[in-house]
Amino acid sequence: MAAAFFNLLADPTRATALSAGMEPADRVHPEVVAAMKEVGVDLSAARPTRLTTELMRGASLLVTIGGGEEWPYVLGLRNEDWPMGDPGGQPLERVREMRDDVGLMVAQLVSTCGWVRSSQPLPRISPRPR
Repeated sequence: MAAAFFNLLADPTRATALSAGMEPADRVHPEVVAAMKEVGVDLSAARPTRLTTELMRGASLLVTIGGGEEWPYVLGLRNEDWPMGDPGGQPLERVREMRDDVGLMVAQLVSTCGWVRSSQPLPRISPRPR
């Protein structure tokens, strides 16, 4: 979800994102595909990828979503960990909440770093009352 939102919001001449994990699933969780489709993002063709040291060496920022302490250290790579659980197996309503939270965090990151794609409308996400 985070990489999809990032690539939607960020100017690709400044920054791009990819999604990878230490132990990627065989497929994107169906509830994630459904929740993202609701905001106009199609993940039906997305395939999980394994995170390698080589991928990390080509990055300037690593955003981990929960469990950042498990990722290998790469010298010079800035790392942010966003505390969030795995959406797999969660009810769709919970995945929607996670989607909206991730979307807002990505939008804030893209804006703070000055990577905003000026011509791209924001996805339909909104903060949820807690």
